[in-house]
Amino acid sequence: MAQRYVLQAGDPVLRQVCAPVKNFNGELFALLDDMKTTVRAENGAGLAAPQIGVALRAAVVDVAEGYYELLNPVIVSAKGEQKGEEGCLSVKGKQGTVTRPMRVKIEFRDRTGKKHKLTAEGFFARAVCHELDHLDGILYTDKAEEVYDLPPED
Repeated sequence: MAQRYVLQAGDPVLRQVCAPVKNFNGELFALLDDMKTTVRAENGAGLAAPQIGVALRAAVVDVAEGYYELLNPVIVSAKGEQKGEEGCLSVKGKQGTVTRPMRVKIEFRDRTGKKHKLTAEGFFARAVCHELDHLDGILYTDKAEEVYDLPPED
């Protein structure tokens, strides 16, 4: 498991619509392992494959509810609304106010190709929606009411 470089806004890979995962094999397992290492090293809530230069429909979410690997994820329903602050490992030093669903139901495959369903609420739903947007070339800054600079870290 290796930590990967996280691409920054302006890189064209971040604007691509990603291809579906078709091969559930050792190469995919290595990618997912590297994504887990990277999101944890960066203290993120999630990471999508295009953020590390791989245009595949693969994302990981690492929140209080657990660690999830989401392959070929699809939102099947969304309810409610929440407005909150978001940042992104690919938009360092900035944050913005974004409106997202309060609850989402998704269908996805795991690393072996098995189908799953998941319901996410609150921050978990926010993280899932944020990562799934990356798979369609969308950054949170595209949806934010406002984006502002964070104060420098000491």
